[in-house]
Amino acid sequence: MEYHTLAQDILGHIGGRENIVSLVHCATRLRFKLKDNHKADAEGLKKNPGVIMVVESGGQFQVVIGNHVHDVWQAVRAEAGLADETSEAIKDNEKAGNLCSQLIDIVSGIFTPFIGILAASGILKGLLALAVVCGWLSVEGGTYKIWFAASDALFYFFPLILGFTAGKKFGGNPFITMAIGGALIHPTMIAAFNVSQQSGVLTDAFLGIPVTWFNYSASVIPIILAAWVSCWLEKQSTRLLPAAMKNFFAPVICLSITVPLTFLVIGPLATWLSQMLANGYQWIYALAPWLAGAVMGALWQVCVIFGLHWGLVPLMINNLAVLGHDSMLPVLLPAVMGQVGAALGVLLRSQDARQKMLAGSSVTAGIFGITEPAVYGVNLPLRRPFIFGCVAGAIGGGIVGFSSSHVYSFGFANIFTLAQMIPPGGVDSTLWGGIAGTLLALILSCVMTLVAGIPRNSTPDAAIPVMPGEDDILSPMTGTVLALDQVPDATFASGLLGQGVTIIPSDNKVIAPFAGEVASLFQTRHAIGLLSDSGIELLIHVGIDTVRLEGKPFTAHVKVGDAVKPGDLLLTFDRQAILDAGYDLATPIIITNSDAYRDVLAVAGTAVTAGTPLLSIIHQ
Repeated sequence: MEYHTLAQDILGHIGGRENIVSLVHCATRLRFKLKDNHKADAEGLKKNPGVIMVVESGGQFQVVIGNHVHDVWQAVRAEAGLADETSEAIKDNEKAGNLCSQLIDIVSGIFTPFIGILAASGILKGLLALAVVCGWLSVEGGTYKIWFAASDALFYFFPLILGFTAGKKFGGNPFITMAIGGALIHPTMIAAFNVSQQSGVLTDAFLGIPVTWFNYSASVIPIILAAWVSCWLEKQSTRLLPAAMKNFFAPVICLSITVPLTFLVIGPLATWLSQMLANGYQWIYALAPWLAGAVMGALWQVCVIFGLHWGLVPLMINNLAVLGHDSMLPVLLPAVMGQVGAALGVLLRSQDARQKMLAGSSVTAGIFGITEPAVYGVNLPLRRPFIFGCVAGAIGGGIVGFSSSHVYSFGFANIFTLAQMIPPGGVDSTLWGGIAGTLLALILSCVMTLVAGIPRNSTPDAAIPVMPGEDDILSPMTGTVLALDQVPDATFASGLLGQGVTIIPSDNKVIAPFAGEVASLFQTRHAIGLLSDSGIELLIHVGIDTVRLEGKPFTAHVKVGDAVKPGDLLLTFDRQAILDAGYDLATPIIITNSDAYRDVLAVAGTAVTAGTPLLSIIHQ
């Protein structure tokens, strides 16, 4: 129930469940594929305090939520009645986009379901490499072997994992395509490959056709192509077979045809394509590694904004599978740390409490590779910090490229990537170059932001006297006043939703604090949004987590669209019932469009009576 209302609002602004073709999520975003993007109201959705940003790119309607995206994804699925991550039942109605958009959609749909474990496996591999170099673990010891198995399992069994997710993405039975992936890495096939590497061994054959054996463990492209073929065969078989036979014989047809076809044709062709991609990238990189690093360092975050980065993820994984190392991921780390450094510069220079709070949390998330809060919440709105982050990323990426730094396991660019850069033979200049480029990007972007990152009119100047504006907000309830950062809820306390105060109510009434109208009323009646005649947007959220009470202690005396004047009764609630249920009565009173004003000041003391001044708006 915690994200029930947010899920309803998201569905309402994307055109409803019937407009959804598919839905997946990554580390911070819900990624919708919609039948008709024109039915979606991006601007309206951006106004929801639970939504950080809305991006339309790569054929996807992307709703940036933050670290709790998985919970919101589950709530949206439950509210929309989606059976799984993708709504393939209505896939046929999808409008075709351009080739690039389709490829990005396919790649993101295949890889995003296991993005978390993919990053975790890479981090664990890097830490193991660091432990071996430092002499903390021996590769011969049982501790290393067990942790290595934990970190390597996902990559070794890639055909199994990708078989499942590719099968779902292509609209087939994912267990059939997973079985095909299992066949590619079956011990019998691995043994056949090992034998084929010996000199003088006769060539094996399938029905008289010679077979060239390859080791498909950790491979990417062969199983994706095989899954597409299998799903096509399954659809044709299901269409042609009688109803009594299709459940059994369609899988038989898929397995008996696709598996041999993969070993005879698809696998060798895909392996050749994989080697061509890896060698082609290496050829381009070898021409001017510093230039490749600078370009990627400058443009990576721009690609992330538009969702285009997914097109490069398979190439990195392919490099590791074919070459055993990858040079693209290291040059992306300065791009990430460039945005982190810019957010750090905002944190150190800004005098705005909300801006500092948002920048601080963004720095923490960015260090671990999640840059959306820093980009969307801090750097991009101020423009200069984002540009400085890209410039610093370009310089740092150039240094990393010039140093020929590589990673030897896959992950996503974050602080642990440095451990993944440790060569198998031990620490050398490639690692130090990677560290130097990363630190330079972090420090340079921070310094540039400190010096010139925030326009003068974006930060309150202590030398200019602050004069109260004409808008005073009266207290909507009687009780004890606390600072907003004392509310026991990180989302409210962080100031992400806006500036304001917290009231511990001593009675059971919520009244209108100004003249305006009711902009929103949660179905559970525990929270209400108001819009003043002068444009102030106010959220009153009675209690913490009281949405779980499903509205039982709350009574609404108004409805959405009603005009109100100061003192009008909005809500009543049963204080004792809320306390008896174990919930906190702390009530955040928040100006959700605080960014439109220079500051929001608390003018009440430690105690306040309903209808007396509580907050004062300071205009720009």
